[in-house]
Amino acid sequence: MPILSDKWIRKEARHTGMIEPFVERQQRDGCISYGLSSYGYDARVADEFKIFTNVHSAVVDPKNFTADSFVDVKTDVCVIPPNSFALARTVEYFRIPRDVLVICLGKSTYARCGIIVNVTPLEPEWEGHVTLEFSNTTPLPAKIYANEGACQFLFLQGNEPCETSYGDRSGKYMGQRGVTLPRL
Repeated sequence: MPILSDKWIRKEARHTGMIEPFVERQQRDGCISYGLSSYGYDARVADEFKIFTNVHSAVVDPKNFTADSFVDVKTDVCVIPPNSFALARTVEYFRIPRDVLVICLGKSTYARCGIIVNVTPLEPEWEGHVTLEFSNTTPLPAKIYANEGACQFLFLQGNEPCETSYGDRSGKYMGQRGVTLPRL
């Protein structure tokens, strides 16, 4: 399963709309870098955040999730409280080819500040805005900067197209737009 290069990512983005909007090269002037890199794509976080709150004393239950667990914030700089969590989404919309699996890693700039970015794999033929999970593991408030780099996506090509793709089974997160909460 080879990792795919900047040449392949650029070609797919231009010809199939795999990443929209697509930034051809790393942007880093005064910001956390984003755009095409050697073997990946650094995606940006949008300005829509859902920050965990205990105001309503809700219980976090993945089988019966309630939006009462979050406060919605639209901002250029999101402050995540100490030892807390926020959801966001990528600026970019992704369309994954049938023979590709995409994994995501957090940016080192955030990791070095105790901010963990988690994203589950993007499966073959999945498409949508990627929901990003930010964990502030520090005892201090932490800032996340909208419209700047948040994570890097790595594209892995399978030895052959899969038998059943995410699209074939009409996955529950197919075509998501905006920050998407857990579904059962």
